[in-house]
Amino acid sequence: MALLRTLLCAPTAIALPVLPSLRLVRALLFAVLLVPAVGLALRPALAQSISSGDAIQEIRIEGSQRIEPDTVRSYMAINPGDPFDAKSIDRALKALFATGLFADVNFRREGSSLIVQVTENPIINRIAFEGNDRLDDEQLQTEIQLRPRVVYTQARVQADVKRLLDLYRRNGRFAATVDPKVIKLDQNRVDLVFEIKEGDTTDIERIDFVGNKVFDDDDLRDVVITRESAWFRILSTSDTYDPDRLTVDKENLRKFYLEEGYADFRVISAVAELSPDQEAFFITFTVEEGERYKLGKVDIKSTLKDLDPESLWDVVLTAEGDWYNATLVDKSVQAIADRVGSLGYAFVDVRPRIQRDAENHILTLTYDIQEGPKVYVERIEITGNIRTQDKVIRREFRLAEGDAFSTAKMKRTEQRLRNLGFFEAVDIQTTPGSAPDKTVIKVKVAEQSTGELTFGAGFSTADGPLGNIGIRERNLLGKGQDLRANFTLSGKRSQVDVSFTDPYFLDKDLAAGVDLFHRRYNDVRGDNYDLTQSGFGLRMGYELTEYTRQTLGYRLSVDRISDVDNDLSEAIQDEKGYTIRSTISSDIIYDRRDSVVDPRDGYFISLSTDFIGAGGDVTALQNVVRGGYFYPFNDDISIGLSAEAGQIHPLFGDHLRVTDAFSLGGQNLRGFESSGVGPRDADTNDSLGGQYIFDGTLQASFPLGLPEEFNLRGRAFTDFGVLTGTDLDNDVDVDVDDDAILRVSAGLGVTWVSPFGPIAVDVAYPLMKEDYDNTEWFRFSVGTSF
Repeated sequence: MALLRTLLCAPTAIALPVLPSLRLVRALLFAVLLVPAVGLALRPALAQSISSGDAIQEIRIEGSQRIEPDTVRSYMAINPGDPFDAKSIDRALKALFATGLFADVNFRREGSSLIVQVTENPIINRIAFEGNDRLDDEQLQTEIQLRPRVVYTQARVQADVKRLLDLYRRNGRFAATVDPKVIKLDQNRVDLVFEIKEGDTTDIERIDFVGNKVFDDDDLRDVVITRESAWFRILSTSDTYDPDRLTVDKENLRKFYLEEGYADFRVISAVAELSPDQEAFFITFTVEEGERYKLGKVDIKSTLKDLDPESLWDVVLTAEGDWYNATLVDKSVQAIADRVGSLGYAFVDVRPRIQRDAENHILTLTYDIQEGPKVYVERIEITGNIRTQDKVIRREFRLAEGDAFSTAKMKRTEQRLRNLGFFEAVDIQTTPGSAPDKTVIKVKVAEQSTGELTFGAGFSTADGPLGNIGIRERNLLGKGQDLRANFTLSGKRSQVDVSFTDPYFLDKDLAAGVDLFHRRYNDVRGDNYDLTQSGFGLRMGYELTEYTRQTLGYRLSVDRISDVDNDLSEAIQDEKGYTIRSTISSDIIYDRRDSVVDPRDGYFISLSTDFIGAGGDVTALQNVVRGGYFYPFNDDISIGLSAEAGQIHPLFGDHLRVTDAFSLGGQNLRGFESSGVGPRDADTNDSLGGQYIFDGTLQASFPLGLPEEFNLRGRAFTDFGVLTGTDLDNDVDVDVDDDAILRVSAGLGVTWVSPFGPIAVDVAYPLMKEDYDNTEWFRFSVGTSF
C-alpha cells in the first residue's frame, strides 16, 4: 500500500526520464480500481430494466387484435401489485406461448409498467386441397385436425401433413407428397392450401409364406385380408400395401391356427419389401406352426358360494376329444361370465387354465371361476367426437360413474355405439383409477360422415324401372337425430316420404318421430286399379328391457281407389272412392340377433298390433307375430329360419276390405307372383286377399368360392305359406275361401353387391300349388346409388 500511495501521490518534481512510466502505471491502477466500482454501481440499474423488487403498477398489452387484453392477462397469472420478478415473467412467457395463440411474445419495462408485446397467430379463413383425384376433399377433410376459424400454427400444419401422407400410404400411394401453402389475407387471416401430388399406387405383386407345412400358401392367402394385385380388384384397396393391414393379417393368421388346434403357433415376422423399380411390394410371412392339440379333460371349478358348476355346462362350447379351438374357449369364458353375472354375482373372474401334455399333444382345460376384484367406475372419458355431442355417446353407456365395473356391460356399450352408425371406429379401454378399486373408462371414437345424398336407378320384376332420390342426416346437429326425405318413382308406384326421429326425446330414453307420406300405386296386386295414400304418422318407442323394445304409433291416412277397370271383381269395384283410416299401433320386439341388416347368429320375436278405427271410415283389428332364428355353421355359412303369422278382423259389424286384407306371393313366397296365392274371385280370377296369413323361409347362405372382391354370395331356400279367409260385403263367388292349403316352393339365389348397387337373382319352383295360383320362376332386381 505504501508503494501504491507513493505512486499515486508522488510529487511531480521527479526526474523527467521516470515520468512517462509513472503516468502509465497510474493509469493502469486507475482502470483496475475504478471500472469495477462503476460496474457494481451500474448493475442494479441494468437489472432494474425488467426485474427488481419494485411493484408492477400497470400491465399494458400491445399488438393484440382479436384477443382481448384481459384474456392475455389471464394467461399470464401476473397482476398489478406483484413485484417485478424474473421467474414470474419467465413463467408468464411460457404460458402465453403454450396457448398456441401467439407467434411471438416480448416483455419490457417502462418505469413501473410492464409492457407485453404480442404477435397473434393468424386465423384460418379457408382450407383447400389441390391436385387430389383419387381421394376426394371430404375424405381429406375428415383426416386433418385443422378447421376454418381455428388458430393457424406451423406445428398443427405439419401434423396434418403427416396425417394426409399416412392416409395416402394406407391407400397404397407411397410416392405421394403434400406441400402446405399459406395465402395471407387482411385482418390477420390466412387461406391454407394443401398442394398434393398423389403419385401412382404401389401394388402388392406377391404374398409368400415361409415355414407353413400343414396349410399351403393358397389356404393362408384366404386368411389374410391383404391381396395380390389382380385386374378384378380395380375397385378394392386390399392389393395396396398398408402397414396397419399387415398387423391385422398377423392377428388373423394367429387366430386361424389357434382355431385349428395349433396352440404353439406364432408369426415370426411379416416383411414388406419394395421392388427395385419401387412399383410393387413383396410380402413375406414367416410362421412356426407347431403341433396340433386335442382337448383332454374339460372341467369347471368355482370358489363362489352357492354356485353349482354343473348348471353352467349348457353354455360351454368345448368338449373332451375336440381339437383345441381358442375362439370357442373365449366364447365359453364370456358365456360363463354372462351366466354367472345374471345369477347376481357382480364381480366374477373366469379364467381358462390349460395344462399342456406336449408329448401326447393333449390340453387339459379347466374353467376356473373366482370372485373377481371389486372395481368401480371412477370416470368415463370421451375423445375424438368433434361433432357428436358427449351426451349422445354417454346415453348409450350401460355403465355410469360409481357403478360396479362389468365387462359384459362394457361390450354391450361398444356394440350400441357401433350400431349408431356415427363412428367408423370405437375403441374402449380401461386404465387404473385413483385407487386400486377404481377404474377409468376411456372411449375413443373416430367420426364418419352421417349425411347422405343418394340418387338411385334400377329395375325389378315387381315394379319395373325405378328411380330414387334420398336425402338423409343421421346425426342432425350432432344430437343423434335422424332427418330423411325420400322420393321414389317407378313403373308401378311413386312415393314421397319425409320423417324425423329424435331417439332421446326431451333427453329421456324415449324415441319420438313424425312421418309425412304421399304414395301412389298403379296396378295394385297385379289388378287394374290405382291406390293413392296421403297422411301422417306419429311414433314413440322405449326400451322395456335391454333387448326388448316397444313402439307405439298413430297414423292418419286418406286413401283413394281410382281407375278401376270395369272387368275387375265386384269386391274391388265397391271400394272405389275415398276412405279415411285412423290407426293406433303397437310393436314389441325382443331382438338377440348379431346384426339387424345381415343376421348370421341369434334370434328375434315380435308382435305387431294395429287398431284401425280410432275415427275414420274403417274399423278392424290386425295382429302379426314374427320370429326368426339364425345359426352360423362357421364364418362363411349360416342358416336361418324366419316366419310370420297374422290375422285381421273387421269390428263393429263392418266387412273386411280387399285393400286391408293380407296378400301372399312374390317377395314373401318366391315361385309365385305377387298376390298370386289365396282367395280369388271365381269369375274374374282377381286376388281378394285373406284374413289369415302364415308364411316363412328356411334359407342357407354361403360363399360361392370366388374371391371376396366379387362380393357374391349364394343361397338355397324354401318358402312356404298359407293365405285364407274372406269377409266381403257382397255376393262375390270366392274360390277356396276357408281351406288352409299350404303352398311350398324351393329355389336358389345369388346376391352381388356390385359397383352399380345390390343385384339379387332368385330362381324358384313351386312344389305345392293349386291350379288357380299364379306362379313365376324368376325374380330379378338391381339398384344403384351415385
